[in-house]
Amino acid sequence: MSLPIVAIIGRPNVGKSSMLNLLAGQRISIVDPRAGITRDRVSTLIEHREHFFELMDTGGIGIIDDDRLESHVEEQIHFAIERADLILFLTDVRDGITPLDQTVAERLRTTGKPIILVVNKVDVQTLVPEAAGFARLGLQPMIEFSAKHARGRMELLDAIVDRLGKAASQAPAEPVMKLAIVGKRNAGKSTFVNSLAGEPRVIVSETPGTTRDAVDVRFTRDGAEFVAIDTAGVRKKRKMDEIDFYSYTRALRSIQRADVVMLLIDATVPIGEVDLKLGRAVLDEFKPVVITLNKWDLVHDRATTSDFAEYLGGALPHLRYAPIVCVTAASGKNVQAAVDVAQALHRQSRTRVTTGKLNAAVEEVLGERNPSPKAGAKAIKVYYATQISVAPPTIVCFCNRPELVREDYRRFMESRLRELLPFAEVPIRLLFRERSGRTAAAPRGGRES
Repeated sequence: MSLPIVAIIGRPNVGKSSMLNLLAGQRISIVDPRAGITRDRVSTLIEHREHFFELMDTGGIGIIDDDRLESHVEEQIHFAIERADLILFLTDVRDGITPLDQTVAERLRTTGKPIILVVNKVDVQTLVPEAAGFARLGLQPMIEFSAKHARGRMELLDAIVDRLGKAASQAPAEPVMKLAIVGKRNAGKSTFVNSLAGEPRVIVSETPGTTRDAVDVRFTRDGAEFVAIDTAGVRKKRKMDEIDFYSYTRALRSIQRADVVMLLIDATVPIGEVDLKLGRAVLDEFKPVVITLNKWDLVHDRATTSDFAEYLGGALPHLRYAPIVCVTAASGKNVQAAVDVAQALHRQSRTRVTTGKLNAAVEEVLGERNPSPKAGAKAIKVYYATQISVAPPTIVCFCNRPELVREDYRRFMESRLRELLPFAEVPIRLLFRERSGRTAAAPRGGRES
């Protein structure tokens, strides 16, 4: 059973994104005083009184877009209205009822769908009489609201679940995997996500920077729920404006909350600064990553997969362990295969090994190369190792002088343990800690599972 959808509809700059963030209790949509920042359908799961629904932010009806994407934005609004089980028609008390508000009201009325009229920016009590004037739109119920001061939040949530009734009473299935799609501008991330969703869920355009928010898209595969997170294309830091910066921070947050990251690389252009930056961000978060070469149809007659594997190994040496998949998102070729690889990485990252098998591997590595810093120095002795967590697999080696273990040795040991243990294609978090007496506590920062 799919979640009921509640769509926020209104003209530009009435506070739709602020409303979504307030009702969600977190910053999801980018909020900016400039009109037209939201373009895609940005949605989030809301729970209230043990009822669940998908709240969807949309672009402003009647927006004039600087990049001439009005028709794309309108298409996304149309999809939101068509799929909505309930519509929140948002207006601005300070502007009064505008001709565009009246046009939107007529459009929504013809849908025959339940509507809650929300009058926003009622920030002070003196504006309440002004809000009452919106009754002339002939829509009920009407709720006075202030996204800035959280006024009317509980009243609106109550009204939503009352209107949805039993349709919102069933908790959604937990996603099997959250997959973040990251990459530089025009790498084809939105096309890839639309291929997964089986519909134009996010805007696809040749215009760079079309996607601004991080957009969660649920899709079903083999009866299981997945979440694909489309992110804004990242550009070089020196070229970022304020909106680019907001988009970049949301892309980083998407990496943090993902189970697996798909680093989408445009196969038609060389690896650049942005690819390296995103690769480092994925590594810093210890996330499994699928290096996904998109637009393969445009280059496969000039290069082989082994050629690209060698090239990527040199360009992204810190991600040599990551699998590479060649796709053509525009046609959907190999898109599902890429998801299969991501699922395999997800399973690897959640694997536990026995203490016996782990210590046998550690002994083999120590036999190949000793961690002691130099001849004549006090020897570093590793007593034993234990796996304390998964996702990422986290291994603690207890020894006598952990502060002497060099970073190059840590990298060597991580690489060899990946080869010897069932973690061949995922990052390992390797920690060295001093043994305390006969027992050793789990290290600070180690995540228990």
